[in-house]
Amino acid sequence: MLVQELKQESRVSVAPRIIGYGECLPGSPVTNEQMEDVLSIRKEWIEKMIGNDSRHFAVDFSKRTIAYSLTDLCTAAAEEAIEQTGINPQEIDVIVLSTATPDHLMPATVNLVADRLGLHHIQTYQIQAGCSGALQALDVARHLLVGERRYALVIGGDVCNKYMDLTRDFTKLRSSELINYALFGDGAGALLLTTKNCDGLEITSIENRFEGVGEEPGQVMNWFGTVPENIQELSKREIRKQYQSAKEDYKAIEKRVPIMTDQVLTTLLEERNWKREDVTYFLPPQLGWHMTKAIIDSLGLSLDATINCVQETGNNGNALPYLQLKKLHGRLKPHNKVVGIAIESSKWIKTGITLEYKEGETNE
Repeated sequence: MLVQELKQESRVSVAPRIIGYGECLPGSPVTNEQMEDVLSIRKEWIEKMIGNDSRHFAVDFSKRTIAYSLTDLCTAAAEEAIEQTGINPQEIDVIVLSTATPDHLMPATVNLVADRLGLHHIQTYQIQAGCSGALQALDVARHLLVGERRYALVIGGDVCNKYMDLTRDFTKLRSSELINYALFGDGAGALLLTTKNCDGLEITSIENRFEGVGEEPGQVMNWFGTVPENIQELSKREIRKQYQSAKEDYKAIEKRVPIMTDQVLTTLLEERNWKREDVTYFLPPQLGWHMTKAIIDSLGLSLDATINCVQETGNNGNALPYLQLKKLHGRLKPHNKVVGIAIESSKWIKTGITLEYKEGETNE
């Protein structure tokens, strides 16, 4: 009897499929007009340099306070993904979370989320990375769904709180610093994966390659947690001078990211023996709208075939690929093919994913 059950289980088991989608974008969208009113960043400058129309922040700029933690956002996104599937949360076997901005160095944010969800004795993993971390987390999760494990919760999110000193006089900041406030946003996305035989977006391959040997980083981010109120002003100035919170080489990013995107796309298509016309939807890197649009144009893709969100959400790092995938929910038909790409400029990392929508099969 046991042998028959094992054979039946092996027949119905499939490659991991995405069956649940969730997101959390804190507060109301912060428009370019509001950015000019609150942070003195000119609306026309944002439109010219970045192209984003809005973004979400986990801070309340009017009160100069932090309104949401990463744990808050990730928990809300996870709850939506779980509720959408209708499964009992206790059925989840593993959680993988990726972020560049954890709430603490310890405890890991993934464990705070597991606590909020009431998932005791669950396996948890956390990846520290930029936007490439979202696909790295999916790669880890799909390899963990073996044996008796059937469900994996994968979460990606970032918050800008760590890089913001809300007491600063924003009118005195350099444009190289101001651009980060206009470019980045906060948010979290979550996906629920299963190996059970059911309708879902099947993960067919994931590419993850470090390309930065001997290369200068294209992006560096520093944060130091909460600075004590009684710290001397001289110390604050020295910290800012020595460790700029965010630093990007935009010229290098503009030059290399489109090339790397094309390389990943070519690799993914060759691995699957797909042609570009076989792909129903492309998920291009979501850096900023001008850059994303330039990548789409350089690849010769139509806007109708691409899934984008950065123009409205801002660049919220690890959340972006999941927000793009969530936009596909309800739109896919059997055998629709999807290709997603995320390029991380911090030390030049190429990641990509291929997926195909499949229906659950009836086993006789």
